[in-house]
Amino acid sequence: MKKALVILSGGQDSVTCLFWAINKGYDCSALTFDYDQLHKIEVQSAIKVAEIAGIKNHEILSIGPLFSGESPLTNKDIPLDQYSSLQEVSEGIQKTFVPGRNLLFLSLAANKAYSMNIDTIITGICEEDFGGYPDCRKNFIESLEKTIFLALEKKIEILTPLINMKKSEIVMLAKELPKSCWEALSFSHTSYDGKYPPTSNDHANLLRARGFEEAGYPDPLVERAVMENLMERPKTKNYENKD
Repeated sequence: MKKALVILSGGQDSVTCLFWAINKGYDCSALTFDYDQLHKIEVQSAIKVAEIAGIKNHEILSIGPLFSGESPLTNKDIPLDQYSSLQEVSEGIQKTFVPGRNLLFLSLAANKAYSMNIDTIITGICEEDFGGYPDCRKNFIESLEKTIFLALEKKIEILTPLINMKKSEIVMLAKELPKSCWEALSFSHTSYDGKYPPTSNDHANLLRARGFEEAGYPDPLVERAVMENLMERPKTKNYENKD
């Protein structure tokens, strides 16, 4: 059976990638990074998702405070922007960008893959995010593949199944995968503020909500929070008649 190492952050995209890989027949291991992000709920979500997926080899790799810079994801003194809609989000690099994060994560994943005799890494990078996050571009992945080969003398392919998809298309892909993917998404975490349920209007929450709305499906994470009486059901059409 072909093997793959999936970078599992615990977010919507990485969760979908994990179940996509399983559905494609990969024998998956998972790698989650604890990089002193402010909100450990991401790691907890990754652990829960790996359990649902039945991943036997799931490593939590602690890399310390390497990214304690000017991002509100790693620095508690930097305020997190809130928006009334995605139209308010400014163009260019977002404040939430963590410089070098994907570069380091993929380099470390290559090290792990090499030692595990795995020649495929799978990550949930999506170009819809690249405007604010330059390390989500396809040309970055292609360049890094070449660099890894030069560094290791071993070809390690980096698969990015979501790279060309809109968030709504990612939702529809998840819906087409086995039901366990949808269950796992109810335990995924996207909010930049680290809170559950996802009620704030940060960039990530708004983008996720729009994806589910455009796809016409209720977000299983939101549905779980509603059932737990932690929030009211949103008024958008994708939640109508969902009792």
